[in-house]
Amino acid sequence: MPLIDHSTYKATGIFRNGHLNTLYAALWRKVAGVAYRRERLATPDGDFIDIDWSEVGSRKLLITLHGLEGNAGRPYMLGFAKFFNSKGWDVAALNFRGCSGEPNLQPRSYHIGDTGDLRLLVEHALGRGVYQHIALAGFSLGGNVALKYLGENPDAVPLQIRAVAVFSVPCDIATANVEIDKWKNRLYRRRFMQSLNVKMRQKAERWPDVVRFPTRKPRHFRDFDNYFTAPLHGFANAADYYSRCGSIRFIPHIRIPALMVNALDDSFLSPACYPVDIAETHPVFYLETPQHGGHVGFVTTRTGGVYWSEQRAWQFIENRLP
Repeated sequence: MPLIDHSTYKATGIFRNGHLNTLYAALWRKVAGVAYRRERLATPDGDFIDIDWSEVGSRKLLITLHGLEGNAGRPYMLGFAKFFNSKGWDVAALNFRGCSGEPNLQPRSYHIGDTGDLRLLVEHALGRGVYQHIALAGFSLGGNVALKYLGENPDAVPLQIRAVAVFSVPCDIATANVEIDKWKNRLYRRRFMQSLNVKMRQKAERWPDVVRFPTRKPRHFRDFDNYFTAPLHGFANAADYYSRCGSIRFIPHIRIPALMVNALDDSFLSPACYPVDIAETHPVFYLETPQHGGHVGFVTTRTGGVYWSEQRAWQFIENRLP
């Protein structure tokens, strides 16, 4: 019964406010000392993904997956790279298509259920013949991708993948979108939509026969996903996309030890994004629900710049190595 109802994360002072925890970690945290080496991988459909490597010469590899409109340079990605490097792990940070600073080459982009590029990176990493142990760490959208990858075809998951740790995961996408549409999240939603609409307008200019930008730009995720995400990625509509991609459908099939940490004050998450019932009966799915932490926050003070989420993920993963 891997339900962890007593989390070790304890927010202090102003960081007991979920919004301040979220914003500080995203906007003001600074992580120095990570020197990425970029590698571009060609995809089978004539596109590319950019991987940022931070290597220490290890036989252990952590693959990190960022959130919506993030990239390998976000503080939480850098924090994980720096901490795991210090513990003797190589790190490969996957930049989803169109998120590495250069537009991708196809009308399609990335989405919350797209596991193909993660699969490509895993195969590429194993092909180097170096890594005995691989772990995954995902954040928000990237966390959903990681869990879906493990559960959609568990027989195909390589034996070298030992564990996954994910944070702030909107695993029930449809109900999470109801939350993001609420007044309390209007500034977050506006920022996401501005970035997404800019990218889609560029695609509409480049592929006018495939991508048509509406007269009135989408202001909500459901509208955006109906206009763009669903038709460009083979879904009937936004509802079909959410139903088929939410990792909550796939968690019951996971066979690799998996830790999900969803803070109770995360304003992006709905009650359905805390799958207590699954964790109570699942042999290797661990759900931890700290009282505080915000969305991909978990701000930690007086620890030399290391955040609790990095320590927690490393502890969980290391304890599951053979």
